[in-house]
Amino acid sequence: MYREALLRLQASAAAAGVDLPKAQMHHIRSWVAQLRLRGLAARSIAIHLAAWRGLFRWWGRNGVVMVNPVEGVRPPKAAKLLPKALAVDQAVALAAHQTQNTAPALAARDHAITELLYGCGLRVAEVTGLDVQAGAGQHAQSRGWLDAADATAHVLGKGSKRRSVPVGGPALQALQAWMQWRPTLAKQGEPALFVSRLGTRLTANQLRNRLQAQALQAGLPTRVHPHMLRHSYASHLLQSSGDLRAVQELLGHASISTTQVYTKLDFQHLAKAYDAAHPRAKRKS
Repeated sequence: MYREALLRLQASAAAAGVDLPKAQMHHIRSWVAQLRLRGLAARSIAIHLAAWRGLFRWWGRNGVVMVNPVEGVRPPKAAKLLPKALAVDQAVALAAHQTQNTAPALAARDHAITELLYGCGLRVAEVTGLDVQAGAGQHAQSRGWLDAADATAHVLGKGSKRRSVPVGGPALQALQAWMQWRPTLAKQGEPALFVSRLGTRLTANQLRNRLQAQALQAGLPTRVHPHMLRHSYASHLLQSSGDLRAVQELLGHASISTTQVYTKLDFQHLAKAYDAAHPRAKRKS
């Protein structure tokens, strides 16, 4: 890649009629602009600049140049990738899916977890950190708990910030079914709401693997990870309500700017609907 970058630098200088060791910063900026016009990604341009910078530094150590014209040139910022969210029908199908070919207790546990991930927008650590509802005096020590009577999940999010999230009917039903099976798996005295086959707290990796298996069984065409369900929760909630501030609170984002990425997902959804339905959207063939 560096060899290719240096060859492009040499070609750019030759095309501009510039003796390469005498290149100035404005030449470098112009050649970077040419790379962008050719469609090179920001990362590729950054690699080119690193190679060019290294060449001029080497020339500087050997007395060929006095100033490195690349030192003050920065690559363009890479575009932030939008979070991947499932379509509404895919997310609902996955949340409702009952795992096949596994023990009933594990199937009930996996179903409850998926309902919480999509129905509450919880992070993996927030789900695995949930305890069986503790007494009032134990809440301060608990990472999180679920109050079924109040239909609320109380979790400890990023930055050790607590928040409360409403839990919907399907998730409550799934949790009630899991709680009937939990005593058959959990070790005595284990506080975790979700436990593994060994009876101890479920780990994040175990949760990810089980969710992926569920997605494959449900026939989803894409690789599903837990955070994708959090993204789906936020995107679908924003599509329905349009209340960005409420979504921010439910997700536990410290800044509204973090939540605003879902407005772009929502715009993509609207754009697809426009392209599919509006008579003026389709180009003439």
